[in-house]
Formats: sequence, structure tokens, C-alpha cells
Amino acid sequence: MKAAVYTLYGNPEVVQVKDVPKPTPKHNELVIKVNATTVTAGDWRMRAGNPFPIKLYNGLFKLKRTVLGHEFSGVVDSLGKNVAKFKKGDTLFGYTGANAGAHAEYVLVPANGVVAHKPGNIEDQDAAALPVGALTSLYFLRKADIKQGQNVLVYGASGSVGTYAVQLAKFFGATVTAVCSQANAELVRSLGADQAIDYGKQDFAKGPEKFDVIFDAVGKTSYAKSKKVLKPKGFYLTVGMGVSFMLQSAMNVFTRKHQLISGVAKLTKEELQFLTSLLEVGTIKPVIDRVYPLSEIRKAHQHAETGHKKGNIVILN
Repeated sequence: MKAAVYTLYGNPEVVQVKDVPKPTPKHNELVIKVNATTVTAGDWRMRAGNPFPIKLYNGLFKLKRTVLGHEFSGVVDSLGKNVAKFKKGDTLFGYTGANAGAHAEYVLVPANGVVAHKPGNIEDQDAAALPVGALTSLYFLRKADIKQGQNVLVYGASGSVGTYAVQLAKFFGATVTAVCSQANAELVRSLGADQAIDYGKQDFAKGPEKFDVIFDAVGKTSYAKSKKVLKPKGFYLTVGMGVSFMLQSAMNVFTRKHQLISGVAKLTKEELQFLTSLLEVGTIKPVIDRVYPLSEIRKAHQHAETGHKKGNIVILN
């Protein structure tokens, strides 16, 4: 089978599409014929080995994972003998788990993992673009006990996590302020944002408005800045993680002025089922920026690494 393989950290040129053995399922595993997958921020960072802790996670000298891709939509090609929930030919989508591997014609996934039946009215490219971004957004918003009437600011609102955060916050009844570039203002408004702030012209932290929740969906702002407009006992959420944030979190344990939440989101099949119900009726919708064939996956990495993608970048087989 064809797969996008990298054996060294570096620029997109280290990724090569080549022939590799097709996976064989163990007793509780599925082999999915991949119709669509994505290149996420996590994928390009894994490929680049940036930041450095990624190299500690994936191997300093010999890489533990050489085929990236963490979400997929496709068809069950084969399955282990203990799999009862699914059958050959089922159309599924989901999250691969830590082993990745979806940047290929076939991917191996655990049958009890974060996998769901794809609704018949949803295209593969839309289904593949849902799991990582939407589940990450939902995880953090639930940590903040998101509820009706709250005032929520989403920083980086036009990215994959951000576009879902805007839609989910609106679904839960919040008033949403989206921070993005002027070029993406209309996009985030179309997703439900009540107002959009152009970060190139206006500093959200210098405005008069206060927020119950500030969600940094790209890891590019800071708690030190955001706390100026965060209500007492408000939540600061971020997908980023660094030494300064860890120190601020430690200090906040004593002051208890705000609640700071970061780290790796826990993605579950129960929450994927919940999101599937919203996707099926159009309550949330994936934003697709660009679509590439697997043979052009280097271009997808290049665009993802610019940091200016709108929503998701999809790879089709």
C-alpha cells in the first residue's frame, strides 16, 4: 500500500510517499481503507520535531511513528476475530489514537477506540475533519463547564480547534467573541460568532469587555495577557503548554483567582458519538481550507506549517 513516510525530523521534504506493507489486524483491531484524512498542526509539528519535547515522545534518533495522520474516514477492510461491533464494509470515521498512521491507503485502529459509524449524509472529507479538532474543543469547553449566558472569547477562532470552539460554544448558549485575522472575520461570524476581533488591529486584552472563558485554541496568546479581561473565577483554556504557563498554574493554586486548564485533550468515543449527532443534523460543520491527494501531502504540510490555515486540510485517497 502507499503511505506518507518520514524517518527524519525536518521540513516537508522529509515526507515521502512509498510502498509499505499493508497492516494485518489483531483480535481486537480494524483495518480501515482510508478515503480521507487530514494534516493537522499536530502532524506537522511531529514531522518537524518542534517543539523539542516531541522528539522525546517520538524518539530522539529513531522515530517510533513514521506514518502520521490522526483522523480518518473510510471503510472496514478487515477485522480481528474478536470484533463484534463492526463488520467488513462498514463506513467509519474517527481518531487513530497515539499510533497515528492515517496518512496511508490503510490504517490499523483499535475496535474499541474512538471510532463511530459515519452518517450517510456526510461526505468522507467532512467526517475526517471532525474528530481531532471538534473533540479537542469539546474537551476544553466541558472542563470550563460551559453553559448558557456565559461570555466566551476564542483566540485563534479560524483554525481547526477554533472553528469548532465557536460553534460548540454557541450550541451551549454562550455569547462568543472570535479573535482572528480580518480576512477570516466573515468566516467566524458565519459559524455563529457574535463579534470578531482583528488581532492585527485590536488587542482584545485592552477592551472593556470581561469574559467567563478565554480559550486559546492555537497556543499563541498567554494567561498573563488574558487575565486582564477574565472575570474572577473565570477559566483560561489553552492547547499550548510551556514553562511559563506551568509556573502561572502553580501560583494560581494559591491565589485561586482563575482556573487554568491546559494539557493534552482526552478524546473519547462517547464524545465522538455526541458530536456525530450534531454533525448529522448540521448543528456543527467542518471548515475545509484545502484538499490534496496523498501524492501531494508535502504541499499540505507546507500550508499547515504557515499557521494560517482556515479550519482543516484534507487528504483524499
